[in-house]
Amino acid sequence: MESNRRHLDGTTMEISTDFLVIGSGIAGLSFAIRAADLGTVAIVTKKEQFESSTNYAQGGIAVVQDAADRFEYHINDTLVCGAGLCHEDVAAFVVREGPERVRELIDWGVSFTRSDNATATVYDLGREGGHSMRRVLHANDLTGREIERALMAKAGSKRNIRIFENYFAIDLVRKSKLTGVRPPGADRCLGAYVFDVNRQQVHRFRAKFILLATGGVGKVYLITTNPDIATGDGVAMAYRAGARIANMEFIQFHPTCLYHPDAKAFLISEAVRGEGGILRLKNGSTFMERYHPLKSLAPRDVVAKAIDTELKKSGDEYVLLDITHRDRDFLKSRFPNIYETCLEFDIDITRDPIPVVPAAHYLCGGVVVNAYGETNIERLFACGEVSCTGLHGANRLASNSLLEAIVYARRALERIASVYRTVEIDALPIPPWDPGGATESDESVVVSHNWDEIRRCMWNYVGIVRSDKRLERAERRIELINREIDEYYRNFIITRDLLELRDIATVSSLIVRCARMRKESRGLHYNLDYPERNDAEWVKDTVIWKP
Repeated sequence: MESNRRHLDGTTMEISTDFLVIGSGIAGLSFAIRAADLGTVAIVTKKEQFESSTNYAQGGIAVVQDAADRFEYHINDTLVCGAGLCHEDVAAFVVREGPERVRELIDWGVSFTRSDNATATVYDLGREGGHSMRRVLHANDLTGREIERALMAKAGSKRNIRIFENYFAIDLVRKSKLTGVRPPGADRCLGAYVFDVNRQQVHRFRAKFILLATGGVGKVYLITTNPDIATGDGVAMAYRAGARIANMEFIQFHPTCLYHPDAKAFLISEAVRGEGGILRLKNGSTFMERYHPLKSLAPRDVVAKAIDTELKKSGDEYVLLDITHRDRDFLKSRFPNIYETCLEFDIDITRDPIPVVPAAHYLCGGVVVNAYGETNIERLFACGEVSCTGLHGANRLASNSLLEAIVYARRALERIASVYRTVEIDALPIPPWDPGGATESDESVVVSHNWDEIRRCMWNYVGIVRSDKRLERAERRIELINREIDEYYRNFIITRDLLELRDIATVSSLIVRCARMRKESRGLHYNLDYPERNDAEWVKDTVIWKP
C-alpha cells in the first residue's frame, strides 16, 4: 500500500480464493469455467456481469471450418495483416488450436448461425476484411452477446465460482511492495485491492493465481465503438505493478461506426463489407480502389486511413457504406441487430446507405505474455485484449480477437494446472487500505474536465494519422494532466470516476510513449514524419515498463 491511496472509512474484507479473475468477458469467463474444476474462483467485474467488450462483438470468431480452407491460409492472412510484426509461432498455434476451442464453446451452449447449404458446412461462415476465405463463425450479428450469454450460464452452474459485480480493481498487490525488498528474480502478485462501488469500501482479494482479463482501452479516445467500461484498467494496473507493456501505439480504428448525432458508439460490423457492402463518398462515388486491390474488403487499417484521408480532403463528416444492392430479406436475417438499430435512426439499410466514420476499436498491444499467458510477474496472467501475445502484430485480422481469447484462456489454465498442487496462497499479510487524511471532494469538475481533455487530446494528436509534433504536444499535455490527477488522487476520497480517469491517463501516456519510440509507419501506426515502413530497424516490438 502506497501512502497516496485513500478510501472512505468503513468495514473492509479480505477475500481469499484460489483464482482471482479480473474481468467478465470471453477471456475471463472461459478461464474461470475451467479453473473451477481445480479450486475456488472469484470474478471481479466493475459493472454488471454482462457488461464487457465481448458482449458488444458483432462479427464472430475466425476459425478454419470449411473443407476448402487451410490452417496455412488463415495463418498467412494473419501475418499479412499484422504487417511483419506478428510472432509466427503464436499465429500458428492459435490458428491450429482454434477449431477445438470453438467446439468447446459449442459444447458449453454457444449457438452459432447454421448454414442453409448443409453440403458446404453445418455453420454459416462469414468473410471479413483481410480474410482470403469464408471462415468467420457468427451468431447473426450478435455473436458476442450469444457467447456472453452461454458462458455466464455455464459459469453460473459452477459452485466454485463467485461473481462480484460493481467491484473495481484498483491496484495489484505485489510481494516486493509489502516486504520493501526487491527480489533478485521475478516479483510475485498476491492479489489486488478492489473498490466495492456500492458500499464505498476497498477490500483485499488474495489468490494463488491472478488473471487480468479487463479488455481494451477505447474510452481513451473521443470516438470509440467500445463500451464505457473500456478504460484500460488492466494495462494501467499491470504497468504500475512493473509488468512489461508492448506495442501500445497500435490502436485499431474500426472504419465503420454509425454516424448520427443521437447514436452512441454503434458499430457497423465488418461483416457488412464482407457481404458486399461498398464504401462511397457522400456524392456516391467509390474511392477504395485508389487505396487497395481488395477495395472495400481491405484490412481495417487501410480502410480507416483511407476514410480519414477522404474526409480531410472533402471536409465531409462521414462516408457511406452501401449494401442496398443485396436482397432485403437477406439483410434483415443476416444483420438483424444492425437493421433494427439503424431503423431507430430512420436509416433503412435495405434502401439507404449507412453514414459511417472510423472509431477507436481495439488495442493490439498490452501486457506482454508468453505462449501460456504468463507475465513477467510471478502468478500474474493476462488474457484477451488486455494482453500482447504477438498474434496481432501491427494490425489485428478481423475476428481473431475472440479466437485469441479462448485459446489463451485454455493455455493459461494448462500451465497453472501443471503446478497447481504445489502452490499455496501466500500468507504474507496484506494491510487494509489506508484512507489517510483523504477528504470528500467538492471539485468533481476536475475529473470530468480532465477526462474530456485527455480524450480530445488523444483523438486530435494520437489518432489515425500522427506526426512528431502532434505526439510531442500530446505528451506534454498528458504529462501535466497525470500530475494533476496524481495530486487529486492523493488528497481526495476515491470514486469510480476518479479511478477510471487515473487509468485512462496512465494508458494514454503509454500509447504516446510507444508511438514516439517507433520511427516508421507500419500497420495501425502512421506517422507523417516517417511515412515508410522500415524493416531494417523496426521489425520489433516497442516494450516499456516501470522501473
